[in-house]
Parts: sequence; C-alpha cells; structure tokens
Amino acid sequence: MVEVSIDQPAVESVAPAAVSAVGAPEWLNARRQSAWQKFQDTETPGRTDQLWRFSSLRQLKLKGVSYAGEVAAADAQALSAQSAMLEDVAARFVFVNEACVTHDVLDASLEAAGVKVLPLDQALVELGDVVEKHFMAREAKLGSAKYMALHEAAASSGVVVFVPKGVEVSKPIEITHWVSGADVMVFPHTLIVAEDNASVKVIDQFRSADDASANWVVGANDLVAGDGARIGYYAVQELNAASRAILVNNSVAGKNATTTSFVLNTGGKWVRTENMSYVQGEGANSYMLSVSLPDSGQEYDQRTFQHHKSPHTVSDLLFKNALFGKSRTVFSGLIMVDEGAHYTDAYQTCRNLLNSDEAEANSMPGLEINADQVKCSHGSTSAQIDRDELFYFLARGIDEHVARFMVIAGYTQEVIEKIGDEAIEALLADRIEAKLRTIGV
Repeated sequence: MVEVSIDQPAVESVAPAAVSAVGAPEWLNARRQSAWQKFQDTETPGRTDQLWRFSSLRQLKLKGVSYAGEVAAADAQALSAQSAMLEDVAARFVFVNEACVTHDVLDASLEAAGVKVLPLDQALVELGDVVEKHFMAREAKLGSAKYMALHEAAASSGVVVFVPKGVEVSKPIEITHWVSGADVMVFPHTLIVAEDNASVKVIDQFRSADDASANWVVGANDLVAGDGARIGYYAVQELNAASRAILVNNSVAGKNATTTSFVLNTGGKWVRTENMSYVQGEGANSYMLSVSLPDSGQEYDQRTFQHHKSPHTVSDLLFKNALFGKSRTVFSGLIMVDEGAHYTDAYQTCRNLLNSDEAEANSMPGLEINADQVKCSHGSTSAQIDRDELFYFLARGIDEHVARFMVIAGYTQEVIEKIGDEAIEALLADRIEAKLRTIGV
C-alpha cells in the first residue's frame, strides 16, 4: 500500500500511478485514474455551497492523513475475534484497514444456488462484468462528489454480494470494517446485486481499533435490486469519538422491487451520510431508516434523496435523532417525482429529540413534484421529552433516570420495528441501549 499525503486542495505529491493496482482490469485502472484527476480538480466544499449548508466544513481538512497500512497479524486476528454481531449468519467478513482477515461463507447451500459473496479483488476476477456495470455507477449528487472520487480512485477492499434470479438468502451477511492507526484513512466498499425475485440482507459495521486514534472512513455502497427483488442493508457506525466519516449509500429498485437501508450512528466525531434512493421500476418500494444518538462533541450530517422515476412507486423515510450535550445534527432531504411518475406515494419524516439545551438540530426537508395523482409529505420536528410521558412512569414508582432511559429507547423503537427481522432488530436495540448507558441516560 502506498502511503501518501492527501492534503487539500489537491494531492500534488502523489502520481496517478499510485492508484493503479497491479493486475487490476484495464477498465478499473482507467476509472481510478479518471477519479483521481476528478478528486484533484474538484473544489473543496465552501460556505456558499447549499449542499453543505449548516455543515462544519472545518471537519473536511485532510492534512496529515495517510492511507492505512498493514496491521500485525496477531492484532488483526484479535480484532476479528471481537467482530461478530449475530450468531446465525450466511457469511462473515472482517477487514482490518484494507486487509481481509476473515472470509467465512458459513451457509454451504449458497454456492450450490449460485450465490457469490466475495472480497472485491476476487470479485473482479469471478464477477468482473457485474462489478464493472454496478461499481460506483451512480453520481454522488448530494455534495460528496470530491470524496467519492477519492473513494473510487483508492478503494481496494470491500465485499461484492451477487444473488441470482429467484434465490433467497435467508440469513444475513455480516461485514465488519476496522480502522487501526492514527490519522489513517480507509475506503470500504460494499456492492450488492440481487437479480429478479432474489433477496438478501447485509449488515455493515464500522469500528475503530482503539478509543483515541483519529481515523477517517470514506465508504460507499451500491444496492441494485432487480425486478421483484428485495435488499436490506443495515449500517452500524461505531467509530471512536475522534474519528470522521463520509458514508454514501446508493440504492436502485427495479419493477416491484424493495430496498431497505438503515443507518445507526452512535460513534464518530463528525459523520456525514448521504443516502440516494432511485425508485426506478413501476411498483418499486424504498424504505430509508436511521437512528442517531450524538453526545457532546459529536455531529451527524444527514443528506437524502428519494427519486421516483416510474408510476405506482412508494418511498418512506423515517430518521430519528436523540441529541445529548452539546451535539449537532443536520438533515437535508429531497423527494423528487419525475414527469409521468403518477400515483407515487412518498413520505419523509425527520424527528429530533433534544435532551439538552445545548443540542442543535437543523432540518431542511424538500419536495419537487412533476407528476399528477401523487401523495407526498415531508416534515421535521424538534422537541424535548414530554413531561406527561415522564409523569406516567414516575406515578408508577419508576425512578426518573430509568424513566428517561425507557422513553428514549422507546422513541427509537418505531424505526427499529420497521426492519422486520427479529435478530437484526435485537442487535440494533442492544447497540442503542449501550450508547444510552455510555451517555449516562
């Protein structure tokens, strides 16, 4: 791995050859070269950029950051041993920096059914056409184009999941990305392709190897659901409180397909998530869900795009933030309904629970409708815990500290229950409760 400086505004100290992998297909190296040039040519977001309104732009400084290097084998295996989220999974991957240290396909029936769950480098050999067609195929439209260009140029690790027509992968696929070292950057990528009438669920976990080292994660994933297919993608962001991340999710739903994306934010100093959902085929459905629990010194910047391109489509976004101490959230969402996408149902809701007078929640929901016979709504609310709700518990002899914990955990449950998988719901509820205990609720 080439260790380089990536100081802003351009990375003049690195030759384009640094992002060309030996043995990689020509198309990939060509795209990496082009992306590298785009990264250098694209300006860093400024205060007049509406796509970065309310953002803490100082967090984008990359001075002194280098690509993450290798980690000693014993240390990598120790991290791998701490990675399991669920007991019963179809496959489990663990990455430490850019290295895949665990690649276990635990469901023997997958191979016989034609399912492929591969590290990115292996997928380039076995699924080259699939990767070429779908890897980074959608433009980053919500502000992070510069950083997604860097991702495309530098990403060398990740997982490709391919599910052929009519195959259902009943158990989740579990992926963990560890970041180890101070001032290092990693570029994890997850590509999920479910052909017609196939289904699959994937959990992506992002963690820091220690509690103090400042890490950078610039990650992306592509979800491609064929006609009648179902994809569930669940991201669990638990980086340490010194780290920063930009995580971009792209999902495309074909005719009568369903995509579900969920993001849980509990860690990180500054984390920006961009979720773009293309409800492309007639009868397609998209569900966009998130729970974020920032404490003092943490900021979560959330940008979303629900794009309806065909008639009789549905999208439903529900983001819930519970803010503590001197923390910040930003939500900016747009529903776009194309001309001819009649009978669209689109909903966008962001709710903020303010548990401190110093907490700050900024919301900017939006609509752009170019079709008839649609049902679209958007809205955002910010409030503190209802005293009447607390009184209900206090009147029954429940301690106020416990009552607050129950109210806040219950507030997040509305989002969790939309997932529809008991094991994943229990995992997420446990992670939420762990963060609340850490905060001292």
